[in-house]
Amino acid sequence: MERPFGVTILAILGVIGGILELSIGAWFTSVALSSETRANWEAAEYVPGMIGVLAAVFFVISIVLIISGPITFVVACGLWFGQGWAWTVSLILTILGLIASIISLIAIVGIVPLIIYIIILYYLTRPHVKAFFGKGRARGACGVRIY
Repeated sequence: MERPFGVTILAILGVIGGILELSIGAWFTSVALSSETRANWEAAEYVPGMIGVLAAVFFVISIVLIISGPITFVVACGLWFGQGWAWTVSLILTILGLIASIISLIAIVGIVPLIIYIIILYYLTRPHVKAFFGKGRARGACGVRIY
């Protein structure tokens, strides 16, 4: 079965996301470990004792991003090749993102991520997309099954 165009888009966005995660993770690491950054924070007169906490938070964020970057690449590769597990992982992450978007909407952050997650969730559950990942059977015109 030919890969649906939307799956190609999701896979490419996954690769771009993985690159961004690794890049931002490297930046957070450099900020967390930089003595110059700590000097700037001290010069800005942050609350005493908070500089170490800020550095630790930046470092934890960097570790999460550096770990999630390669995972994002693997999932994007799975999407590209129609692996069923990649569809499942994408669906789970989309649902978690949808929940986070609803929570952020309550906090009046924005509706755009919520709309994006709803579109992705809708798309991943279309019969032809599920069939590409071996999660269902594609349907042709008038609902006739394609085997």
